[in-house]
This record gives sequence, structure tokens and C-alpha cells, in this order.
Amino acid sequence: MDWTVWGGLAAGLVIATVTAPVGVSGAVFLLPVQLSVFGVPNPAVTPTNLLYNVVAGPGALWRYRHDGALRGDLARRLVLGTLPGVVVGATVRVFALPGPGVFRLLAAALLLPLGLWLFLRALAPARHRPSGASELAPGRLAPHTLTGLALAVGVVGGIYGIGGGSLLGPILVGRGLPVARVAPAALAATFATSLVGAGAYALLSFLSSGDVAPDWWLGLACGTGGLLGGYLGARLQPRLPDRALRLLLGALATAVGALYAAQTLN
Repeated sequence: MDWTVWGGLAAGLVIATVTAPVGVSGAVFLLPVQLSVFGVPNPAVTPTNLLYNVVAGPGALWRYRHDGALRGDLARRLVLGTLPGVVVGATVRVFALPGPGVFRLLAAALLLPLGLWLFLRALAPARHRPSGASELAPGRLAPHTLTGLALAVGVVGGIYGIGGGSLLGPILVGRGLPVARVAPAALAATFATSLVGAGAYALLSFLSSGDVAPDWWLGLACGTGGLLGGYLGARLQPRLPDRALRLLLGALATAVGALYAAQTLN
């Protein structure tokens, strides 16, 4: 068996174990591995990431559902907003942003400020939040604002190949919502939009002469590792303090954003 299959399995396992507790599928951090280590061409790296999300997602989601964490209105609103956005993002990715230079610049512009914001918010003194407060409480994000934000993030997620939920998770956690509530909803949105996004890229591959179709073997290998790692990460989450999870998410996003910024400057 080709070494990339075993390498993809290991990469998906490690990344998902670390990222699933904070509501991130791991695709956002798998992207530089696919580009730099496995040499997946652009824009095929994006649907390969979406394929990873589709295969890896059920592991963490099953565990969160088993623990009773996957409930409430938040997941539904994220899914309804990101689903149409990811189709638009996939179209933009194929026909308007095929070059790796623009792709890395976009990734750096998204991840670096988002990661720094979340990291600094985690270091700031915690504000009191009543135990019975709604997950869509006033002063955070109104329902229509949340749906609009999910739509915009879905477009970006379709371009970036992360399903959308991986961006919404850090944003909502940065707004003050607990990671334990955001993580299952963000992963549910990522899984749903990745299914739609992968299908959109499969159709667009017939309309484009570039490398649009996913790397099926690598995507399946990474996804299988992510399936196992996501389950392990979701099982670990209740044992980790919320502040540590916020710091971890912010640090990972900042590190990857800085890496892309350096590659763009070079």
C-alpha cells in the first residue's frame, strides 16, 4: 500500500484527536499537510478536505450524541445557514480562486486574526453567565444574525474546504459561548455542509479542466484516521477545562495562519 495512505491515516488520527474537543473537524489543519507533504494539487485539495470531513465526522458526532451534547437549536441554525453557502463557495473556488498563492493568502487572512482573537479572549477574565441562559441569548448573537453569519462562513468554508463549521466554532467560542455547547453543533454543521460541498465539487469536476476531483484514496485514509481520532477527542472533551480548550483552539488557528502568511511572503 502506498505510503501516503498510511501517512494520511496517521495524520487524520492525530489531528482529529486534538481538534474534535474544540468543535473542529481537523480539516483546517490537515490542509497544509496535504499541500506540503502529500502534494495534493489545487484546487483538488479542497474537495479532498471535504471528503475527509464526510468520513471523519460520524466518529465525534456519535460520541457527542451518546453523551447527550448534540441537542438544541444551535446546530440546526448553523446547518441551515452554511448549506447554501458552501455551494456558492465551491463554485467560487473552482472558477475564481484556483491558484495556490491566492489560496494561501486567503487562509492566512482568515486564520491568523481569528486565532489571535480567540487566544486573547481566552486569556481575558471570564465574564459571569447565568447557568440557565439560552445558547442564543441576547447580547451574543440573535437568531437571524447567527443564520446570516453561518451563510457567510459557509461560502468561505466551501472555498477553503472545511465545511464552514470549523470557522463558526472559533467565532462562537470567541463570543463567549462554552466550548461544550458549540463543539457538537459546529461539527454537525461541518459534516452536513461537507456532504453537500463534496457533491458540488464532484459535479463541478465535469465543467472544469483542472484538478477539481478529490484525491479519493488520500481523503478516505485521512477520514478513517479522523473517524477514530474524532471519537477519542469527543470522549476526552468532558475531562478538559473550557479555558484550556479555548487556548488550544486559538493557538492552533494562529499557528496555521502564521505558516500560510510566511509561505505567502516567500
